[in-house]
Formats: sequence, structure tokens, C-alpha cells
Amino acid sequence: MTKLFFDESVILMEVNGETKEAVLEEMGNNLIQKGLVKDSFVKAVIAREKEFATGLPTAGVAVAIPHTDVEHVNTKTISVGILKKPVAFGIMGEEEETVNVELVFMLAMDETHSQLALLQKLMEIFQNEETLKYLMKETDATRIKETIEQQIDFTTL
Repeated sequence: MTKLFFDESVILMEVNGETKEAVLEEMGNNLIQKGLVKDSFVKAVIAREKEFATGLPTAGVAVAIPHTDVEHVNTKTISVGILKKPVAFGIMGEEEETVNVELVFMLAMDETHSQLALLQKLMEIFQNEETLKYLMKETDATRIKETIEQQIDFTTL
């Protein structure tokens, strides 16, 4: 089991995509540049998002949790994107509905079971409207990192 990589370099402030694909490209390309994921990662995330939407209409701030299969990952990581303006993502489990997402948690996990464990832990953050609003307003990546680490014990993934 490898350690999860999570530092300020994977927390992107003011992601400026006009579409969900542009947002996923910007965030995924950052992970590719760091060598955390394979070159196939961005295309795989975009393709999976079309088939299985990941938008969640959570209280206060809508989020998305895009991810893809483990074979596109070199090192497990989670990237956080704070969007400059809301972008429409399909709602998880809904055919035609969309939600205007402002916060994206991109998962790159190297084991299927750790992906499920991380999703469960993220759901706790998503149910806390105050935490989501704080993450949107905070301008310091170190404080965002610390807040997320307080909520999620990454050593158990």
C-alpha cells in the first residue's frame, strides 16, 4: 500500500475552465506534470465523467468527485480545484440533471478499495456546509490542505 500524495501543489486555486472538460483537463494536466498519473489519465477521467457523472448538489457549495480506473495512476493522490466560477457537471445517478459545481475533488487512486474508502471519508466533508464554504473562501493552499487533513486521515487509505 503506497502513501497518498497530498500537498499544496495539487490544490489549484481559481481554476478557470468554462466547461467541466476544461476543468478536468487543467486539474489532470497538473497531476501529469507532477508524474502522479499517466498521460492517459485526463482522457480517461473525461470519458468516465460522460458515462458516470460525479456532481453532487451538496448544501451551500456543489462539488464534483471525478476519478477513473487505477491503471491510469502512478501515485495515489487527491487534487482539489476551487473554481473561479461555477461549471455545470452532471449529477451523480441522474441521467439529464446538472449542478453548478464550485469545488472539485479529483481522485487518482492506485487501488480500488482505497478509492471507496476515500469516497466515504469525503462524504463527511461534503455533508458539512461550513467546511465547504470555508474551502471556497480560503486563499491559502496550506490552510486548505490542513483543513482537509483534519477531516480525513490519509494514513488509513
